[in-house]
Amino acid sequence: MELLMSRPVQERADAARNREKVLAAAARLFAEKGVDAVSMDAVAAEAGVGKGTLFRRFGDKAGLAVALLDARERDLQQRILSGPPPLGPGAPARERLVAFVRAYLDFLFAHLDLVRMSETASPGARYRIGSYWFWHRHVAILLAQSRGGDADVLAHTLLAAMQAELADVLQTEYGRDRTLTALTTLATTLT
Repeated sequence: MELLMSRPVQERADAARNREKVLAAAARLFAEKGVDAVSMDAVAAEAGVGKGTLFRRFGDKAGLAVALLDARERDLQQRILSGPPPLGPGAPARERLVAFVRAYLDFLFAHLDLVRMSETASPGARYRIGSYWFWHRHVAILLAQSRGGDADVLAHTLLAAMQAELADVLQTEYGRDRTLTALTTLATTLT
């Protein structure tokens, strides 16, 4: 699992300052106005950087969303790798899987607009995000420990049920508690 957690790339001090200014400006604007209502031009202006700097660094708003999510995802990844059970090591696989589903859905609902943008920017975008492969490997390992079978395919199946657009529909139609209950039931059924 540690191989899946890449270390941040070393960058020049001025680039790091600009990156932090952009991320802080984007987080502020997204919180105030919503992700969909904020343009890249507005982020550049708020951060005090040129549009070229912003686009070279992040590419588009989806790239900016991925960067904003990075630290939050790393926190969840660290809790999975070395936090207390049941999310971290030391609990049976089934309990860890349920804890992961709960923790991931908490993360997802807290950052739904950003996750949706990062997942849907282009066809297959979700599967090009490094954190997706971390979640997939973690779920596949837990499924293999608890039931065997084709854990890789089942991991994709469970994660598909937790993608941002579907989670938003489920929470809107059935409420967050019912959605959480259904998805933890699905996870335990797979084990």
